[in-house]
Amino acid sequence: MLFNSFEFLVFLPAVFALYWLARPSVRLQNLIVVAASYVFYGWWDWRFLTLIAFTSAWSHLAGCVELRRIDKGLAASKALLAASCIVNLGILGAFKYFDFFAAEAAALLAALGFEAHPPTLRVVLPVGVSFYTFQALSYTIDVYKRKIRPVKDPVAFFAYISFFPQLVAGPIERATNLLPQFTAPRRFDYADAVSGCRQALWGFFKKCVVADNCAVVANTLLNQPDQSNGAAVWLGAVAFAFQIYGDFSGYSDIAIGVSRLFGIRLMQNFAFPYFARDVAEFWRRWHISLTTWFRDYVYIPLGGSRCGKLRQVRNTFVIFLVSGLWHGANWTFLAWGAFHAILFVPLLLVGRNRDHVGATADSRALPGLRELRQMLVTFLLVLGGWVLFRAGSIAEAGRWFAAMADPRSFSALRALPRETAVGFAAVVLMLAVEWLNRREKWGFARLPAAAPLRWLVYYVMLWLAIFFAPGSQSFVYFQF
Repeated sequence: MLFNSFEFLVFLPAVFALYWLARPSVRLQNLIVVAASYVFYGWWDWRFLTLIAFTSAWSHLAGCVELRRIDKGLAASKALLAASCIVNLGILGAFKYFDFFAAEAAALLAALGFEAHPPTLRVVLPVGVSFYTFQALSYTIDVYKRKIRPVKDPVAFFAYISFFPQLVAGPIERATNLLPQFTAPRRFDYADAVSGCRQALWGFFKKCVVADNCAVVANTLLNQPDQSNGAAVWLGAVAFAFQIYGDFSGYSDIAIGVSRLFGIRLMQNFAFPYFARDVAEFWRRWHISLTTWFRDYVYIPLGGSRCGKLRQVRNTFVIFLVSGLWHGANWTFLAWGAFHAILFVPLLLVGRNRDHVGATADSRALPGLRELRQMLVTFLLVLGGWVLFRAGSIAEAGRWFAAMADPRSFSALRALPRETAVGFAAVVLMLAVEWLNRREKWGFARLPAAAPLRWLVYYVMLWLAIFFAPGSQSFVYFQF
């Protein structure tokens, strides 16, 4: 079920009413969350409900076994941790990577003169499998590290894994943050619910108006047979940069806002990344839940920054390559990860990777010339990464880069889609609003104090989301 669908507009109020009517029974509220989440997920393909149910049951069982060891005063079991991780990562690997590596192995053997026909699964990638698998792994690892006590109640645990607002595209929550919220009583907070609705409305604007219009532009310019026009590739790449930001950060805003209606607080997932002044700052602001997941569960266990420079470089490449692979089974994603590692390492080596930790132009209304230059350079570098990310193959990315770098390839753009003007006007509006709110946690946090002006803003945003959306489109990160 899509957030931007009629079905969801009926589904959400019904679940909201049932959920709060069930109060004060925490267990009944959790049962409603689980049932609603399985309806939400099964709306896409009910067959994959068994997969998320198995992931939940297996991880909960591993936690219960570890709980018995804790109660007996025994040390944490590495074997149990390994078994739980192997099963969860095995499911993810089978569905997401098996066919890719089988095809690459066959190609390698063919290049060596051997004919091979490895088996392939040819299955549809389950929506959100990368997200809820990492959420299950968070629980298993945190239980092993004794950061959280295993939960006995299977209903609360199933609610933690399947909570529908963030089930299919995050934020990737930690057990230490989200799970205790399902074991404690919740109360309805009217002010927080209103703020949540406002955040969700801002997310719908970014998705329906910014992302979907930019998607039409990007697809029109980048999917054409002749990809040699440098102007078309540049404009298409910029459109994709704002498409993926509006789409993914819009989803996160909707998920976080909807969660607040149920008394659940999710972590911030975006912090205005296109205002970043270097690539290191960009990664502290982009897909925060995934970036910090890799930091805590991969980078730090490898030694993090508490080791020699050579190992720091190795660790940096590991997390960026793994991050690229997490996004999909394609060499372009690995190249995208390697590209960002190459940009990040020089900052790390000279100790400049923590230069920018506060808001841009924190004490001023507008950025200075130096900050403008830094933001522009960072955006252009990130744009180069998006070219790799968007391309279907390394060869296609190479053609795009060649066109962008050759002034002779530039020619007049003809028959631009009508969504071009709407998309880029919406981008300007989005950036202006987020600049004004750059010290907040999301772009629509501060509004005029006068109620008539606030409601006027609400109506304008709702009107834009309804009448300037080019049509209901799926979210980009559903494919990951």
